[in-house]
Amino acid sequence: MAEGGRRLGWRAYLLLALSALALFLPGRMRLPPVDRDEARYAQATRQMLETKDFVQVRFQDQPRNLQPVGVYWLEAASVSLFSKPEARQIWAYRVPSLIAAVAAVLLTAWIGDMLFGAEAGIGAALLLAMSALLSFESRMAKIDACLLATILTAQATLLRAYLDRLKAGRLNAVVFWTAIGVGLLLKGPIILIVSGSTTLVLVATDRKAAWLKRLHAGWGVLVALAVAMPWFVAIGIKTHGAFFDKAVRQNLLGKIGRGEQHHGLPPGYYLLAFNLTFWPGALAAVFAAPWAWRHRALREVRFLAAWVAPTWLMYEIIGTKLPHYVLPLYPALACLGAAAALAKDGWRGGTLERGLAALYGVLWLGVGTLLASLGAYLFWRYMHRLDPIAVGMAAVSVGLLVAALVLAARGARGRALAATGVAALIVYAGLYDYALPSLTPIWLGPRIAALAARNQPCPNSVLASTRFAEPSLVFLNRNETRLIDPASAADLLAHDRVCAMAIVSAKQMAAFMGRAAQDGVKPEPIGRIDGTSYSTGEKLSLTLFRAAPATGPVPLPGR
Repeated sequence: MAEGGRRLGWRAYLLLALSALALFLPGRMRLPPVDRDEARYAQATRQMLETKDFVQVRFQDQPRNLQPVGVYWLEAASVSLFSKPEARQIWAYRVPSLIAAVAAVLLTAWIGDMLFGAEAGIGAALLLAMSALLSFESRMAKIDACLLATILTAQATLLRAYLDRLKAGRLNAVVFWTAIGVGLLLKGPIILIVSGSTTLVLVATDRKAAWLKRLHAGWGVLVALAVAMPWFVAIGIKTHGAFFDKAVRQNLLGKIGRGEQHHGLPPGYYLLAFNLTFWPGALAAVFAAPWAWRHRALREVRFLAAWVAPTWLMYEIIGTKLPHYVLPLYPALACLGAAAALAKDGWRGGTLERGLAALYGVLWLGVGTLLASLGAYLFWRYMHRLDPIAVGMAAVSVGLLVAALVLAARGARGRALAATGVAALIVYAGLYDYALPSLTPIWLGPRIAALAARNQPCPNSVLASTRFAEPSLVFLNRNETRLIDPASAADLLAHDRVCAMAIVSAKQMAAFMGRAAQDGVKPEPIGRIDGTSYSTGEKLSLTLFRAAPATGPVPLPGR
């Protein structure tokens, strides 16, 4: 195992950062806002900048009391530096996730280097950078990549304190507790769950707690509180405690006991999803399992096991399950996968183990083939054509994956990793930079916003949307957007006959027209959009209306 702490030089970190950027950058500028969480985060951040209220988070006129404010501050800072709120450029809101994802890759290299040496650090970092889940989260204006980087900072400094040969000092403790404070501002107690469970398991298995003194908890807790507490006090006062009721009692505790937001799934979900979300690194992690078991007495392996096992089990047990919940555990699995791949006895085994490994290799190749073919399938599904570029990229990717398996079987694991990395790059670039942005029928929010902008009768026209009630439209539309029912949309046209617009689905046309007739207003169609809402899978035919020319606004009919 590695001795003497970090051995990777700045050139290695620079190359890792460039490799991560190559994997994470494609598609960031072209991919429209993704419903639904990303658009909610972006819209809430835009409102924060417009209202200058940096304490309470809101989506339209509703408080968004789900998580703390940290990620909104980061996105607000990014937009202030690189764009303007009125520009509605989603890429500016995604910058914190990009920076955090690259930082997570570098921190994984640092941790792997401390545990198993420089080569393992590089391998672990690349396995994390290639993972399908981090590839997605790095492109989203959401919280999870930022949380991952913060948790990794805490875990890296915790590891320094645990490995006494590294002589962790007071600065290490300051960084640890600062990361805890930042984590609390990002997603409440999640960082405590990961670092806390790691610590408790290590103390229980080692039957030693003296190393905890290196964390200087006496004053370190005060550092964490100094970072996080001012905002928690401010939001408690401003909302009269409503934030804590919603965020803790309803959101956090509700997810533990039941499946919130239709995401309840049985135990074993994360184990199954792991084959996709940690692809292609899942192959190395699965092959590392026997090696990790044989070397479970090593402190380095125990640290990683303590990092993964308790939190993974907790997430398998709780009611609500979303793929990104276990993302903070993937760097530990990447470290184990890289260490086993480099170890002389890493991938050895008898006939049975080799047979199981071959079967999993087939499964891994199947998952990779599905991902590589996803772009071509989406073109066929939504554009009704077989796109030759998407098919070609899929063929090249699958060929590289087959070559990677052959190289790994022959013991050329470095070359296998390189082939896999190139395949992952082609897969992600093809999906995020080519296929998804080209699927015009599924991007209804941008199309509706563009149609409304071309036809708005007034500079401040209000747009009512009935069936299509996605946050992306709220974020992208230039003016106020109201997500309301058909009757209320007709009332809006009656109330503001000069400026108001309404976009109504064919399924709700009868209700809309019936109410408009009662209100004495004649809706005039000015544009139509057909497509599919990828959030619900529903095919929609949407017509944009404004009131037929009249003398001016009339009072809203009394009811």
